[in-house]
Amino acid sequence: MASIADDPGGRRRILFLDKNHDRKTIWLGKVSKRLAEEIKTRVESINSATIAGVSMDGETAEWLGKIGNLLHDKLAAAGLVMPRKEERLKLVDFVEQYLVSRPDLKGNTVRNMRVEMARLLDYFGEERDASTITITEAEEFAAQIKQDYAPATAGRLIKRCKQFFRAAVRRKTLANNPFQEIQGSNPCNEARKFFVTLANAYKVIDACPDAEWRLIFALSRFGGLRCPSEHLALTWPDVDWERHRFRVTSSKSEHHAEKGTRWVPIFPELRPYLEEVFDQAAEGTVYVINRYRGVEQNLRTQLKRIIRRAGLEPWPKPFHNLRASRETELAQTYPLHVVCTWIGNTERIAAKHYLQVTEDYFALAAKTHSAKYSAHFPKTAQNTAQHGARTEHAPNEKTPELSGFSAISPAFPAVGDYPRQDSNLHKLA
Repeated sequence: MASIADDPGGRRRILFLDKNHDRKTIWLGKVSKRLAEEIKTRVESINSATIAGVSMDGETAEWLGKIGNLLHDKLAAAGLVMPRKEERLKLVDFVEQYLVSRPDLKGNTVRNMRVEMARLLDYFGEERDASTITITEAEEFAAQIKQDYAPATAGRLIKRCKQFFRAAVRRKTLANNPFQEIQGSNPCNEARKFFVTLANAYKVIDACPDAEWRLIFALSRFGGLRCPSEHLALTWPDVDWERHRFRVTSSKSEHHAEKGTRWVPIFPELRPYLEEVFDQAAEGTVYVINRYRGVEQNLRTQLKRIIRRAGLEPWPKPFHNLRASRETELAQTYPLHVVCTWIGNTERIAAKHYLQVTEDYFALAAKTHSAKYSAHFPKTAQNTAQHGARTEHAPNEKTPELSGFSAISPAFPAVGDYPRQDSNLHKLA
């Protein structure tokens, strides 16, 4: 039997006789009476099994496996259990364990995670014990990557670190998450937003080497698809010509309630390029895009080359900004919840990462308010027009040309009512 001794200051200890009838003491420190009673019961169970030379019961064995190292060391010092082996969790193994535990992750996601976590391994070293990384060291690492990388890259890496360590704490592999309170950078970089005008879009289309590349570009700029995943997943059975729409399958959102599928209209400006590829497709062809399906194909690099061939300078995040430009246009004609359904994102994500303020808004505001001002103050408006300062501004390569105004959408032409900016529109049967 074991007993609990109460010491001054709320401290407690457990007394018992071991198998050799030697008196042993386990100093618990300042703990509650209830916790001391629980530990005493476990000590009696372990000691009885040791004296009898049998295995302890399963419930006690499970409790022993869950207790912390401090209490376990006290039991070991009293001769009740063997000391725990010191196990080091190397950082490289820590990363690998997480990736192996997530079979649900897509191949590209795993590759991106490896690239991101390689920066963590480079900083701390692959052999570093993950459990020894302190909060101070995590803060120093975060400060360093914010200095070395773009805000979006640094923010994404900090998010990954929090994700990996949080999972380890949840699985009781680690005791704490040193990255828990570290704030990442804002991943939304306004400087990398770029509106691709219609004139420039058609210049790039005319510079594309074949019909499939023209369709890849059109699906991004006029259909708002994610490239390459949604382009390559598109099949001819997904295209409903009669109802003027096509079904898009998104691996990025397949875990959502709608299972990663959405319907997108076959917009008039998209239809010619879709029909062109359809007319050229061999009988029995399943996928819409065939020539550029290989893993060796880097569509972003090829797109940059095509943009230069069109006489333009490649813009940041080429495919993302094509998609963002389309959502910005559609948002001027249709309710945002409808646009987000077609594009495949949420209103919060659209507002933060996609929708842009273009020069057309400024031109429209100036035109609208100028008309109202002239109506109310015709004399002053006339004097201003005659004597006002005239300032010429250098053209801005990131400024879209004024596209004209429609009754539905004052800042952009009505969707589907886009005239070609040149006379080389590909004529399709």
